[in-house]
Amino acid sequence: MIPRDAFRAAFIGAVAMAAAAVAALPTASAQGTAPAQEPHRQPSAAQAAQQERMKSCNAGAGARHLGGDARRTFMGDCLAGRTQPAAAGDRPSPAQAAQRERMTSCNAAASTRSLAGDARRSFISECLSGRGAAALAPSRPSAVPN
Repeated sequence: MIPRDAFRAAFIGAVAMAAAAVAALPTASAQGTAPAQEPHRQPSAAQAAQQERMKSCNAGAGARHLGGDARRTFMGDCLAGRTQPAAAGDRPSPAQAAQRERMTSCNAAASTRSLAGDARRSFISECLSGRGAAALAPSRPSAVPN
């Protein structure tokens, strides 16, 4: 068995010799010529499309403030085409836009009528369901005949 100190000395000597050998190798700058590099190739159409999809999916994950497992799941679904990237996720669908418009109108009508609490909730519920045809019409005081 080799004593521990002798082993260390032999190992350090071997490492030093390897480092000296690597340092002695000719480099491109020492020879005055740069190593041959492949010319930059343009990505294929499929690669370019994938790169664009990755950019848009990454932007979508950032816009949604996703991180960790949620981001990983979203990116996987987005790249597979199961989820729309940022552009589609940022705009509401026509049905969502119509619902938002109805909510805004019903809320404004409830405010005009000074409704609060349960009366406001039931009014907005009827207004959104379309049951009350006159729900959006502002309430008018009865006309007093002259």
